[in-house]
Amino acid sequence: TVQDILIPESLLYKKTPDIIITCLILEMLSAKISNDFIALNQNEINEEIASILGNVNLMLSSIRNYSNSMVLVHNFEVPIYPCHGIYDYQNCSSQLNTLRKLNLQVVDIVTRHKNCYIVDIDVIQSYVGYKDFIDNRFWHIGMAPYSREAYIAIAKEYIKFIRAKLGINRKCLVLDCDNTLWGGIIGEDGIDGIELGQTYPGSAYLEFQQSILDLYNRGVILVISSKNNKEDVLEVLNNHPDMVLREEHFAIIKADWNDKVSNIKEIADDLNIGLDSMVFVDDSDFETNMVIEYLPEVKVVTLPKDPTVYRDILNSYGFFDSLTVSEEDCNRGEMYKAELGRVRLKSESISLESYFASLEMEVVIGAPDSFLIPRVAQLTQRTNQFNLTTKRYLEADVERFAKSDNHEVKYLKLKDRFGDMGLVGVAILEYKDDTALIDSFLMSCRIIGRCVEDVFLRYCIECALEKGMQKIYGYYLKTKKNSQVSNFYQKRGFEVEYLG
Repeated sequence: TVQDILIPESLLYKKTPDIIITCLILEMLSAKISNDFIALNQNEINEEIASILGNVNLMLSSIRNYSNSMVLVHNFEVPIYPCHGIYDYQNCSSQLNTLRKLNLQVVDIVTRHKNCYIVDIDVIQSYVGYKDFIDNRFWHIGMAPYSREAYIAIAKEYIKFIRAKLGINRKCLVLDCDNTLWGGIIGEDGIDGIELGQTYPGSAYLEFQQSILDLYNRGVILVISSKNNKEDVLEVLNNHPDMVLREEHFAIIKADWNDKVSNIKEIADDLNIGLDSMVFVDDSDFETNMVIEYLPEVKVVTLPKDPTVYRDILNSYGFFDSLTVSEEDCNRGEMYKAELGRVRLKSESISLESYFASLEMEVVIGAPDSFLIPRVAQLTQRTNQFNLTTKRYLEADVERFAKSDNHEVKYLKLKDRFGDMGLVGVAILEYKDDTALIDSFLMSCRIIGRCVEDVFLRYCIECALEKGMQKIYGYYLKTKKNSQVSNFYQKRGFEVEYLG
């Protein structure tokens, strides 16, 4: 309730929840706008809107004062039957368009508060359908307006936020080609015979490719695993006039006759990412069932025979959703292609020392500003393998640490002859009396094994010594994925102390 939000001693805050959800119901905030809009003049409408926005801002300000929880805020559903009927659509000041503008104003308020996010109930209602979304019986009996189907759809939306908060969203999309990126079989039908173009059924594959390109531009790594001759696949990628996706969009193209389980394992190794970062899409039940059985960490999407639903099926899962999208995210595909160039250079080098020397690495270490804080938070959420504690932090947490006299936040950037890898390391130090605690120490999997971590750790130790710290503790909290750094501190001279 609103009272729980406004009282600091309420049970809401005593329970210290990870997520707080505020379900805004228009009729409860303004019965006049909801039920009596047609009788209001413009001044009265403006007053009601100001009151609604004021209440939303008051609730969020109170939550932020008393809690660091993530906050999910529902917006308002627009009425399916606006008060002026079809005339409502023609008037910018109508009930329908007033609520549309109100939703934009709510977005503006929510984004001013750290760690607060919009759950677009209006969009969810649109794809579930009004008749299946609203149950007026529930509303009149218990003031709970939504149907069972609506609650399921809303819960799925919450899950997308939870995945992003916990850093368990995916970052690599593995794609089949035949009857996935285009209709037909390239080895049999040839480049002129496959279905791909402006008319059905080729238009459906074109639409699917466009949605995949959107994912690429959001920073999702694209790879191909297809049972085909590679020359045939490259011919389509490079020469078919209606291809949206081209060779340069794919970090790896495995077009061969190996089983896809083996190929996906090799792709993960080549990209130095976990299998749990991958999504595999194929139209073949045989192929997808094999991956499900032998690689359960990989999320699998089996496409049906009808290509017109491909786009919506892939987008509906929200596998790749994140709370922020940085410039580095958008360049991830290029970064991973550059990483493959580093792998090739390493295989050609006569020693590890000569390889490192030939990379011409440059490191920048500093404290994040407001521009870099979202990227620092994102790295804590997504990094698993080289992460000593796997503590997940949101932007508000990182900002709080950065401003605290008892903490320091440091980032590490790296570039080499192949390109700028951006922000790839994060350390968070906490100071208590004469003791420094390395709360978090993590590096992107892309730079594991380069010895950059030693430079970063040494810098953190020097920072602690400059603060007058006499003792430095580095925590290691074991997880399923970070076993490779279990002895990280011991190997660098730290004494082991086991905490019960």
